[in-house]
Amino acid sequence: MSYQAVSGGSLLASKKALRQSLPWSYIISTVIALAVIATVLNFVNFKAIAALDFTVVYQYRYTFLWAIGTTLGITSTAIVIGLIVGIVLAVLIIQGPRPVRMVVTAYVEIWRNTPLIVQLFWVHFAMPVVTGVNTTALQSGLIAMTMQSAAYLTDIARTGILAVPKGQYEAAEALGLPTWSKWVDIILPQALRIVIPPLATIAVGFFKASAILSLLSVGELMTQTKNIATYTHKPIEVMTFVGLVYWALGYSFGSLAYKLEDILGSDQRARR
Repeated sequence: MSYQAVSGGSLLASKKALRQSLPWSYIISTVIALAVIATVLNFVNFKAIAALDFTVVYQYRYTFLWAIGTTLGITSTAIVIGLIVGIVLAVLIIQGPRPVRMVVTAYVEIWRNTPLIVQLFWVHFAMPVVTGVNTTALQSGLIAMTMQSAAYLTDIARTGILAVPKGQYEAAEALGLPTWSKWVDIILPQALRIVIPPLATIAVGFFKASAILSLLSVGELMTQTKNIATYTHKPIEVMTFVGLVYWALGYSFGSLAYKLEDILGSDQRARR
């Protein structure tokens, strides 16, 4: 018996077995889906849902738009400044003297491994006692988010810099480029291409984490949401809408991050 005959017979047998198993899998899946739907419907209070009044969202649409813009502004500022600081600290970790590396590493570990809410309260309440410098709620929130983003982005930038091929460093040295030119013109542009995808992911995380700033009544989205919910006595409608806003923006930024990762990954593979 030839190999082709054996292979063909095995393939036909596999297809037959698959056809026989498919109806049962569909039946089981349908039964499970119907059971889940019935269970959910049994606990849903449709009268309460019908009584929800989402016109409050339209009534306060300008407040929501302002709050969304404020949240995006705080997040963007924290990420941009954090990236600049993170790049500088990453270079210091790689090429700085040992005492400097120890200090920078300690900062990164402390701010990465403590909750943002603790950092927020420390900046707003403890820092004025220690330094004598008072800050507004917005300034405290921005400082706390920037310092934490810088800690995360330091590690990401360091990874991106170390991922640049050593041949690039050697080429810059062979050309006799000054240290500043070597980093700005050769190393950092290549490193930034590597760190853009994780940078976008970090931005999504900080956008969602900005809700913590409502504890200081900064004026961002969650602060305004709490104020509107309290004033209108419609917390379900308001919180549902804001939850959808966070989801929509987070999903959009996340999709952009994945798209950038695919594009830059394909480009890097093509360069190789």
